[in-house]
Amino acid sequence: MILKWYHFYSTLFRNTKQLTINRNFSTIVNVNKSPNELELLGQKYLIDEWTNITPQIISKLGRNLHVTRYHPLSLVRQRVIDYFYKNYRNRTGNPLFSVFDNLNPIVTVAQNFDSLLVPKDHPSRTKNDCYYINHDILLRAHTTAHQADLISMGLNNFLVVGDVYRRDEIDSTHYPVFHQIDAVRICTREEIFKNVNGSGDLKLFDSREVESAEKQGSHTLESVKIMEHELKSCLVGLAKAIFGQDIKCRWVDQYFPFTHPSWELEVFHENKWLEILGCGIIRQSILNKSGAGDRMGWAFGMGLERLAMCLYNIPDIRLFWSADTGFLNQFKIDDINTKIQYKAISIYPQCRNDISFWLPDDDHYTSNNFYELVREIGDDIIEQVILKDVFTHPKTKKTSHCYTIVYRHMERTLLKTEVNDIHHKIEKAAKERFHVTIR
Repeated sequence: MILKWYHFYSTLFRNTKQLTINRNFSTIVNVNKSPNELELLGQKYLIDEWTNITPQIISKLGRNLHVTRYHPLSLVRQRVIDYFYKNYRNRTGNPLFSVFDNLNPIVTVAQNFDSLLVPKDHPSRTKNDCYYINHDILLRAHTTAHQADLISMGLNNFLVVGDVYRRDEIDSTHYPVFHQIDAVRICTREEIFKNVNGSGDLKLFDSREVESAEKQGSHTLESVKIMEHELKSCLVGLAKAIFGQDIKCRWVDQYFPFTHPSWELEVFHENKWLEILGCGIIRQSILNKSGAGDRMGWAFGMGLERLAMCLYNIPDIRLFWSADTGFLNQFKIDDINTKIQYKAISIYPQCRNDISFWLPDDDHYTSNNFYELVREIGDDIIEQVILKDVFTHPKTKKTSHCYTIVYRHMERTLLKTEVNDIHHKIEKAAKERFHVTIR
């Protein structure tokens, strides 16, 4: 995965200099009856051999759950924003951080990867991990894809919130569309050293260019330590604002291509340590290319679903997409800080079916491809897909996979006949698409 930080584990603008706002256009496919085009959010795109976006994913574009009134994701989003509004104000008393929560999720490869120093051969760039519209354009895999563009516009303090898209496994905590919030804060030398007595000789940058575990080569150790202290104090304060003042926190060293040093923040929640965000000191080369080379910055990213599931005890990530009033009405509150414990609207039984097949001789098949096919056919009645067995024949050396597919509707009991019908369609599609042999 690209960066654990953004699993929250996300665009942007139609080019790197122009900000494009998502205006909730309807999602239309091939409206011009051209087999070589897609129309998404009011814009036409050519398709090619990289195109792997599916109708199910297209149907999620423009839903904007994170800004839907009374939606649990919107409640969490507003709590994070309120924390920054309260704790960071300018000299006139106005909020220091700008908020962008309606940026276009369709971005370029340069925005999603190159601007964040993700190596060209990084596995996160593959069709197996991302939803591509064509070779050069994809659905953002993280909201960090907007970072360099917003810095280039002269912004020093901002939050970006939005839907992100990633091909992934299938279970109660993973979904191909989820929501993230990113923050960036960039400071001048005067801002960084303002509370340091006798700081006249202190510098941001080190000409020796020696990188260590504690700092980037271009930074002085004292400037990094001050930025690190502010970043960690800010995020521990955020964790306490969300989970309560008594929450236990700890820091874990981490690696991300676009920050160094980097950390993950974990909280002790329900008797276990839970990672809630990733953060770090922004790579200076990103700031240099974005016209902010005279300053230093920090950034963090977190997933809204993870926070909401913990805060409200929501057991299944599919529930966030439910239109059931029994679910949504539980979050219809006037005070976003109200403590809410989700109550199950009903418990419907699971249906389980296995599927086994010999893999094709070529090396193009991956489990993620199969998961995507299952989602495409079964949509949100697929609760989980489990790879339960991998077998290699001792003589033929052919490999087989056995998967258990767990079916469960969120709002009604499934009939065995309809489950079997969907399962047969999955089998047929797997044979046709991947050239597998069903066992």
